[in-house]
Amino acid sequence: MGLVLLNRHHRQEYAVHAPSAPPRDFHRRLPGYAETPLRTLPGTAARLGLAEVLLKDESSRLGLPAYKVLGAAWATWMALRRRFGEELTGWGSIEELRLRLASRPRLRLVTATDGNHGRGVARVARWLGFEAEVYVPAGTVASRIEGIRSEGARVVEVEGTYDQAVERAAAVRGETVLQIQDHGWPGYEEIPQWVAEGYETIFAEVENQLAALDRPSPDLVLVQIGVGTLASAVVRHWRRTGLDSRPVLVGVEPTGAACALRSIEAGHPVMIEAGAHSSIMAGLNCGTPSSAAWPDLVAGIDAFVAVEDDQARAAMRELAGAGIVAGESGAAGLAGLVELMAPGNAAARESLGVGNRTHVLLISTEGATDPVAYAEIVGKKEV
Repeated sequence: MGLVLLNRHHRQEYAVHAPSAPPRDFHRRLPGYAETPLRTLPGTAARLGLAEVLLKDESSRLGLPAYKVLGAAWATWMALRRRFGEELTGWGSIEELRLRLASRPRLRLVTATDGNHGRGVARVARWLGFEAEVYVPAGTVASRIEGIRSEGARVVEVEGTYDQAVERAAAVRGETVLQIQDHGWPGYEEIPQWVAEGYETIFAEVENQLAALDRPSPDLVLVQIGVGTLASAVVRHWRRTGLDSRPVLVGVEPTGAACALRSIEAGHPVMIEAGAHSSIMAGLNCGTPSSAAWPDLVAGIDAFVAVEDDQARAAMRELAGAGIVAGESGAAGLAGLVELMAPGNAAARESLGVGNRTHVLLISTEGATDPVAYAEIVGKKEV
């Protein structure tokens, strides 16, 4: 069984400023940039009694099977500007930027990951001619490790959880080391905030696509949590100053790694016991929320939903039936919506104002990053 928790710390007046430099202008200069699809799920909407369910499909982003490269690229660019100043401005392609960097010491990008963020960082390093060193927790599936290595990165497997992999990566020091972590802690919050800022491109695209389809802005947005960086980006898009639309925002986590939900219950960030992080939703197997994202989570998210692995599996199969390839973490948003719409959660829905006139936005954050598990769960290979 899943769990729905209304956020008693939510602040209706919470508002943030939009980024001063839209990251989409930067992302358009990256190889292979194109808008990812915004798909409709009419069968899901009818089954759940909703006006409409739309899904932003991030199964192929800049040639990778997840959205994470957007944040990795933007954060790296911002860090390079901080390090080298205005000397790097004015480039028109990634090749030009790489040539400008060639005369400087070769940097090493270091991060921890459960798969997708690490591969995004490794791809950015390859684009720029840098080295990459990526720390992964024990049990990371071989396909995700091989995906990172295929970008030319060194992978270090850590005997422990994702949070322990973060600790190992954070201990790497040196003049040529550039930490590109999406998990923040006190004293290391600017880079994770830049990572979140990079994800704004997803939601700028959504706004354009909704306008092109003559669709209204969503009334309800569900977002996967993990350490909270993507959820922070969702809050910062739909809680920015001057925006007329303020949809209900709901975070989704695995029940065994619901670090944000448990932190909201406690009223302060808490760590989930290490042995509990065993969900198939590997991208969400995190023990503690990012301190960089926490202010947005606690003030900007209306409710949190925890879902079981079987609910994620069912969501994967439902999306596959609609022709959408979504991995375990990618399908978690739909699993959270199904849980929210369950009969036992009627009181929560009433409190949130969710009903048959509600227009919903989901984000499928990844494709089949574990093809073996995908085939076992869905009953067919990735299409």
